[in-house]
Order: sequence, then structure tokens, then C-alpha cells
Amino acid sequence: MTQHPEALHLESSRAIPVAYETALARVLPAPLPQIFGRRYAAISPIAEVRDQAGGWDAAGETRTIVLADGATMRETLTGIDSPSTFSYEITPLSGPLKLLVGHVAGRWSFAPAGTGSRVTWSWDVTPTSQAASYAMPVFGWMWKGYARQSLESLEELLLSS
Repeated sequence: MTQHPEALHLESSRAIPVAYETALARVLPAPLPQIFGRRYAAISPIAEVRDQAGGWDAAGETRTIVLADGATMRETLTGIDSPSTFSYEITPLSGPLKLLVGHVAGRWSFAPAGTGSRVTWSWDVTPTSQAASYAMPVFGWMWKGYARQSLESLEELLLSS
């Protein structure tokens, strides 16, 4: 019997001065290259989004994320529970991350925080193999840095619009 590696839970939050009631509605359609436009260690920035089916506002819609290094990921919106959460899956991946990451279950959560919102981005990352699971602590460290700078970019985007 083959043992499947456990998923690694990664999470990062930031308080942003945007109304809780509207945070999800403003984050969901936000342009990914503006939020995830900076490299962090081995994690490439998002260069563009292709093949988006629909308005990215209903479960089951899909799109292809293209990273600056040419790698691609297929993203599927799996659920929206407005105004508190939306979730998605990423699979399959190409490029260097394909060797480590088999599946990603992502989630954005929103909660009231004073007059604004606490925005939390999380990933449950399933490694491709037991061997790949040994690299997950390093991947997790890179993801945390990537998430921190992405949440900073998200805040700039939300406050400028």
C-alpha cells in the first residue's frame, strides 16, 4: 500500500482598511499579475491569466495562470460564500514546481477587523510524493514570503481603487 504525503497548511493574514462587506467582491476579480507580480525566492510572479471561462464569480469556472518563468497552472473556482470566503484548486502545475506540488487547495477568508477587514490567504499543498514532502518546509518558507508581499500588493491595489 502506497502512503500518500500529507498536505502542508500555509496561511498568511493582513488587516486592510477596506469594508468587510465589500472585501470579497473586490478581491475576487482583482488582476492576479498586480497582486502576485513579484518573485520571492524560487516562486515566480504571475505574468498573465489566460482562458478564463466566465466572470470569475461562480464555482466551476476555470482559468490558466502563466508565471513569468513560463510555467502554467490550471485554477478552478470551487466555492464562494459571500462575504466571508472563496476557494479554488490549482492543478496540474508545469515548470519547476511540478516536481514538488501535486495539488493546491486555496482559500481567501475575510473577517471584520475594526473598521476594515482581516484578509487571510491560505493554501493546503499536497506534495507530489513522499520524497517531495521533505522539501515542503523550504517551500513553506518561500510561500510565506511570497504571501506577505502579495498581501501588501493587494492592500495597495484595494486602497488605490
